[in-house]
Amino acid sequence: MTKSAETKHLRSPSEIKFAEELDWLESQDTSPKPFTWRLSPRMIRAFVLGSAPSDGLSRKLEQKWYGDPGIVERAIVTLASDRGLLLIGDPGTGKSWLAELLSAAMCRNSTYVVQGTAGTTEDQIKYSWNVSMVIAKGQSQESLIPSPIMTAMRGGVIGRFEELTRCTSDVQDSLISIMSEKYVSIPELSDDNIVFARPGFNVIATANSRDRGVNDLSSALKRRFNFVHIPIVTNKKIETRIIKFRTADLLKRNAFDVEIAPALLDILVQTFADLRDASANASSDDQRLESPLSTAEAIAVLEDAVLHSQFFGKADLEPGALATALVGGLVRRLPEDVSVMNKFWHSVVDRRAKAGGDWGEFAAAGKKAMSSIKR
Repeated sequence: MTKSAETKHLRSPSEIKFAEELDWLESQDTSPKPFTWRLSPRMIRAFVLGSAPSDGLSRKLEQKWYGDPGIVERAIVTLASDRGLLLIGDPGTGKSWLAELLSAAMCRNSTYVVQGTAGTTEDQIKYSWNVSMVIAKGQSQESLIPSPIMTAMRGGVIGRFEELTRCTSDVQDSLISIMSEKYVSIPELSDDNIVFARPGFNVIATANSRDRGVNDLSSALKRRFNFVHIPIVTNKKIETRIIKFRTADLLKRNAFDVEIAPALLDILVQTFADLRDASANASSDDQRLESPLSTAEAIAVLEDAVLHSQFFGKADLEPGALATALVGGLVRRLPEDVSVMNKFWHSVVDRRAKAGGDWGEFAAAGKKAMSSIKR
């Protein structure tokens, strides 16, 4: 896919966005590769985490996913084994982004995705039928509609299953035979009625830790996955780098190349850290914001603030716009979230505002935003 083709997509998958880098890595990769993988494990790690001097590469690769390198290494090892990979964590911790990057590096296709919901059915995991063709010619391979997972099996590549625990237990269990036997039987057909997985096939699933207890996985399905937990980023330096990287990427959709003042980034990261501390110390859910307060939420707040400044304010982001976006993005329940945010603002933010700088304007704008919500 060319660069010009990439610009036609609202959001290009990683195999298109980083196509040139992946091509270069393939040309340099002489290490053994499992199955039909396009890159070796070491090159996949360099692609996801960025290159290090020990990789011996002649060009620097930028880091794309931020977190414990051991998480990435364990994920790669798991996908080379007989078990699937289940990434578990709070909303916004980068589970889907890591799954996409791994799929793109391993098989240059991250789009074989099933989105788990309460309405997901077994045929969305296995196969369905083209009804008009079945009526006209009967059931056959031509009238079969393979699921993304079945397509991944046929191609010997990675299939992805987002929000696995949002599916009902009987739908989840349709994965058991796929994960253990590595084939799907099609009893409606008399001939050619088994689809076998080619070497290289595996599944990356994600699960929201806040959904625990909603649709727990059966013991049989748990045995088919290696669990890798993705923690919330608490290191402020790393979180700042993530926010800058992802926000710049998102703003490219509007052809904006905005330099965010470091002081405002510090305010955003510190406010989210303070909100998490307040949430951890709260004694009930009514004293916590409904938002998971993840890094993804911080990215959304910053993007909203920059876009508002570009379209309706000054070109440079100001503290007031950041505060307004933060309050507007995190207050969801009325009146509970307004009460929680108001208490937080008059204690923690006001205390920081006494130190001067941009905190004063940030504090005042946040109070004004909350006042307009309460009306």
